[in-house]
Amino acid sequence: MISIRNPAVAGQFYSGSAAELNLTVATLLQAAQAWDTPAPKALIVPHAGYTYSGPVAASAYARLQGYRDQYQRVILLGPCHRTPVQGLALSSADVYRTPLGDVPVDKDAVANLDFPGVQIFDESHQYEHSLEVHLPFLQTLLRDFSVVPIVVGEASPELVSQVLDALWGGPETLIVISSDLSHYLKYDEARAIDTVTCQAIEDLDAGQINHDMACGATPVAGLLIAAKRRSMKVTTLDLRNSADTSGNRGLVVGYGAWMFV
Repeated sequence: MISIRNPAVAGQFYSGSAAELNLTVATLLQAAQAWDTPAPKALIVPHAGYTYSGPVAASAYARLQGYRDQYQRVILLGPCHRTPVQGLALSSADVYRTPLGDVPVDKDAVANLDFPGVQIFDESHQYEHSLEVHLPFLQTLLRDFSVVPIVVGEASPELVSQVLDALWGGPETLIVISSDLSHYLKYDEARAIDTVTCQAIEDLDAGQINHDMACGATPVAGLLIAAKRRSMKVTTLDLRNSADTSGNRGLVVGYGAWMFV
């Protein structure tokens, strides 16, 4: 029997209707500027509801257009919001399900991640949105791919970088780091902090990223460590917040998108 990780936030963060979801993703991607850029090796992308962070996420995912057949595997890391985990949580599921269908989990990759602090812990995946919300974009843009979903809890950025090194692969492997930026600040304060975060990412400066700046600070920093070792080039694709995307100028959440080649 196939083990399925069922969607937890369909109908909340994005539409539970396949037809509506297809239309939403297509509209977001169409609105994003798809420049003729090299194939990304890694992306940092936000994970809020599509009304809020969808346009920013689309600015990153639009860069995958034109590489539909290249990517065969996506390494997907995001922070835990629901069920705490010590270290990094892997999934024992065979597939991750969304309204658009099932994405197979790369079971061989999961089985070979033999690191202290890296373990299968399905409870941390069950209700977690930080990974799930990216799959409809990937399902829309890529043809046949598997996913390695990893929820990052109390862990060091160095451990994340080691896991990324083990999964790095070649041009067939895409790395997606899921993170929002500052949370529930006034507009100008959020803009100021998010600008500092953006500069740290552009500088590949893992030591400057903390959890007040990004909920996914640990996986982001882990990517920056791995990227710096490889002298990768970073491009900022978008930097906005929930007031810019939804029009609500109360306390805001920051969003950014970056591409690594």
